[in-house]
Parts: sequence; structure tokens; C-alpha cells
Amino acid sequence: MGKLDGKIALVTGGSSGIGFATAQRFVAEGAAHVFITGRRQEALNEAVKKLGSKNVTAVQGDTSSLDDLDKLYSVIKKEKGHLDILFANAGGGEFAPLGSITEKHFDDIFNANAKGVLFTVQKALPIFTDGGSIILNASIVSVKANPGFSVYSATKAAVRSFARCWTVDLKERKIRVNALSPGPIDTEGLQGLGNSEEEKKGFLDAMKASTVMGRLGTPDEIAKAAVFLASDDSSYVTGIELFVDGGAAQI
Repeated sequence: MGKLDGKIALVTGGSSGIGFATAQRFVAEGAAHVFITGRRQEALNEAVKKLGSKNVTAVQGDTSSLDDLDKLYSVIKKEKGHLDILFANAGGGEFAPLGSITEKHFDDIFNANAKGVLFTVQKALPIFTDGGSIILNASIVSVKANPGFSVYSATKAAVRSFARCWTVDLKERKIRVNALSPGPIDTEGLQGLGNSEEEKKGFLDAMKASTVMGRLGTPDEIAKAAVFLASDDSSYVTGIELFVDGGAAQI
């Protein structure tokens, strides 16, 4: 028996990186069906192919678009009728030091990481099972500062606050809400940060050095933590920020 047998799950931003690895783990743990989202249809098609399960449905869309979210939940309601697990994972960021932050930079990152998370969760509630599990992908930057990353960090602090507040808002429905905060993880997104190859290498070396373990984490290491928060193994865990960071924010 798997830890998620019979559960209906949604992973936003599920076509690559942490989202894809989590969808893969959810399938392996017996989820009855896993829905994944992403902005690029081609990437979604490839993800479904790699997942290799008939119990996976990809729905193209941008989580910062309320119309796209309505379409997503219409599909889930029509196909399965309800949702037991939500991993609000979609988001992203880029560097912009104070003094060079533009309105577009601010809007893009807050729309993806804060607005998108809020409405992904809120619009899920009418079909969400009482006693289900909501997991918000935050980051160690909710408590750690990095140069040029203030806007992104602010969005992840907001996500951490969402987890606390929504735990209280949803307690009557026994829905658990937790934040999962990765440290530096070896994903395409992390590998792409920086304007030159030299800058990218310097950033990755600094990220590795920031951990006690001296390495980047893997997407699957985050996925295994997401399975824990999604399953009954964490039945007495709610409102927390679970750091999976190689010690980067702990020491």
C-alpha cells in the first residue's frame, strides 16, 4: 500500500523540477489521480510521457490567471469531483538589487508567487475534501537574505504567512496547511540564475557552500518531504514551515 492510496492530488508547476519530482512521488505512493499544471503545453506533454501513468492529467495554464484557475478546477471537478491534496508549487524569481527594481519585476514575481498561491488555494476550496492537505512551496529566503533577491524573498515570506493564517481559517474543516521551504535545489530555475556563465557558476558555488552538507539538494528530496506533508504520516502537523535545506537556514 502507498501512503497516498486513493487520493486525488494537484501539483502546480508540475512539468519540471520540484513539481515534476513531486508528481512522480505522488504517483509512486498510490495516488488515484494526479493533476499537474504548467504554462508550456509542450513541457506538460513531455512530463506526462515521463510520468508514464494513466492516472495523470496535465492542464495548461498560468496560476496567476484567475481564468486559468477556473478552467483548471472545472476540469478537476468534472473528471474526479473533488481534491484531497494540493501542492501549490508554481512560482519563480530573478535577481534585482535595490535601486534597479522595476514595477514589472515586482508585479511579475508577486503575481506568480503570492497572488498565484492565494487564488490557487482559494479557488480549490469548493471541491477540497475536509481533512485534506495543502502544501505551499516557500523557500529558505523567507528567513535568509541574499543580495538582489528582496522581492522574491518577500513573496516567500508572504507564503509562510499564508500557511499560518490559512491553518486557522480552515481548522473547522480539518484541512492542514503547511509550508515546505527548500534550500538550494538542483533545478533548471536555479541553474539559470545569473547573467553570465561566470556569474552563474559563482552563485551555484556560493549556494553549495551555504549548506552544511556542501551540496545542492535534489528535487526528489523535496518531493519526499511533500509526500510526508500530504500523507497521514503528518496527521498532527499543521501550520509549520518545514525546511529541507541541507542546514543552510539552520546553522
